[in-house]
This record gives sequence, C-alpha cells and structure tokens, in this order.
Amino acid sequence: MLNEFKAFITRGNVLDMAVGVIIGGAFTALVGSLTKNLINPILSMFTSASNLANLSFTVLGAKFTYGAFINDIINFLIIAFIVFLIVKAANRVMPKKEAAPAGPTQEELLAEIRDLLAKQDATK
Repeated sequence: MLNEFKAFITRGNVLDMAVGVIIGGAFTALVGSLTKNLINPILSMFTSASNLANLSFTVLGAKFTYGAFINDIINFLIIAFIVFLIVKAANRVMPKKEAAPAGPTQEELLAEIRDLLAKQDATK
C-alpha cells in the first residue's frame, strides 16, 4: 500500500496540481491585498465609506454588507482576467496537436462488410 501511495503522489499531474493550488492560494492573497489596499481607497473617494467592505444597509434588523460582496466581485474579475490571459498565452506557446487521421466512413465500412459477405457466399 505504501508503494501504491508513493506511485500516486509522484505522478506528474498530482504534483502539478499541488503546485497550482499553492500558487493559486498565494495569488488569491495577492489579489485580495490589491483590492483592499489599492482599489478600495480609490473607490472610497467616490463613496462616503472609508472602506468598501463597510458599506451595508439594514432591513428589519438584518444587516446586508454589500460592500464585502463588491470586494469579492472585484477579486473574482481580476483573477478571472489573469487566468484568461494565462490560458491565452499558453495556447499560443503550446504546439498544436495534429488531427488524428480520419478513419473509414460508415458507408465505406458497410461496403466492405457487404463485399466480404458476398465473397463468403460465393465460396459456398
């Protein structure tokens, strides 16, 4: 069982995924910092709140912090745009796969079966 685990954990795609998760977590923290320390102060110049996350309203005693939701939307858009740029760049760099050679069409296969059956009947 230990050898199976070792074989599983040392496979390339598992290690790649682990590196991706770690870098993704660090990148998420970086984008969060960007939003909190740079974008929020700029947006707060146009709103009355000093921190966008503090924007909220209350209805029947329930507090809705829509500012935190706006922060999350900004973070998502930044991360999604960066991922888009990375995928676009990777698609340019990666070699394009050649199309697999096309096999015989259904009509060609049926004609071949017909010919084999006709040949089989002729030998009887």
